[in-house]
Amino acid sequence: MGRTSDARERLVAAALELFSERAYSSVGVAEISARAGVQKGSFYYFFPSKEALALAVTDEHWAWQRADWARILGGDGTALERLRSLFNATAKYQADALQGTGSVTGCLFGNLALEVSSINEPMRTRLQEIFDEQVAMIESHLAAAASAGELDLADVHTIAKSIVAQLEGLILFAKLFNDPAQLDSMWANSLRLLGLKERSAA
Repeated sequence: MGRTSDARERLVAAALELFSERAYSSVGVAEISARAGVQKGSFYYFFPSKEALALAVTDEHWAWQRADWARILGGDGTALERLRSLFNATAKYQADALQGTGSVTGCLFGNLALEVSSINEPMRTRLQEIFDEQVAMIESHLAAAASAGELDLADVHTIAKSIVAQLEGLILFAKLFNDPAQLDSMWANSLRLLGLKERSAA
């Protein structure tokens, strides 16, 4: 069954590492099990398939990211300062990946969406739900700021969706060019979406 009772957690952690390093299709159950230090035969005690493991990885990674977003967006400072902190944290995550592995890993959700969502309906559905949740978090943050008089926004949902789409697109560019600096334009672009000038970032 594996060395200890944390075999399931080690399988999830190993799969997250491997799915971040390489294409989903190139990673097999045997490699995941070896990385986790779990017997391949024991893999199926926890997960009926690689797809089931990938869904678990997606859920656990989103649980972590959602908590991190909530922490940042609920922190100190103005709404704009907290939004910028979220972008900075995202850029730092990609920079840390580059420093640690030599490669920008990109976004797990974006990577999976590009590779498997067209052939895997459960994954497509789950990723849609996650991106909808991301948009809802940004929308709620902006709506609260508008209610408090910090921002003057006409269509908060569309702006929130555009911000998430832009963030995902720039992360894709960072991965493609192996350059976290691709995210540097995120703040100025977002201010334009919000109808503000960059000097408002101060």
